[in-house]
Amino acid sequence: MSQIALYFGAIFGALSVIFGAFGAHLLKKKLTTEQLNSFETGVKYQMYHAIVLLILGFQLNSEITIDSYIINAFIIGTILFSFSIYGLVISSANNKKLKFLGPITPLGGLFLILGWALLIYKFVVTFN
Repeated sequence: MSQIALYFGAIFGALSVIFGAFGAHLLKKKLTTEQLNSFETGVKYQMYHAIVLLILGFQLNSEITIDSYIINAFIIGTILFSFSIYGLVISSANNKKLKFLGPITPLGGLFLILGWALLIYKFVVTFN
C-alpha cells in the first residue's frame, strides 16, 4: 500500500469537489464560457487522477522504484496541470493573467502521460 498516493488521492478528490462547486456557483458569473470550460477541464482531470491515485494507493508499493515513479508522476502532473489552469483562468478573469503559468499546463500534461506510460510499462513487465 502506498500512503502518499492515498493522501494525495483523497486531497485531490476533496479539492476537486470544492473547486467544481466554486466554479459552478461563484465563478459562473465572472467567467466567459471558454474560461469556465477550461476551469472545468482542470477539475475533471484532477478528479480522474484522484481516483487513479486512490486505486493505485491500494495496489502499488511506493518503496518499489517504478511504483514510486508512477505515483509521483501522477501527483506532480495533477498539480502542474490542474492548478496552472485554475491560476490562468482566475487571473485572466481578474484582468491580471499570469502568463508564466501557460507553459506549466502542458508540462503537467506530460507528467500525466508519463504516469500512464509507466503504468503500461509496469503491466507489460509484470504480466510477461
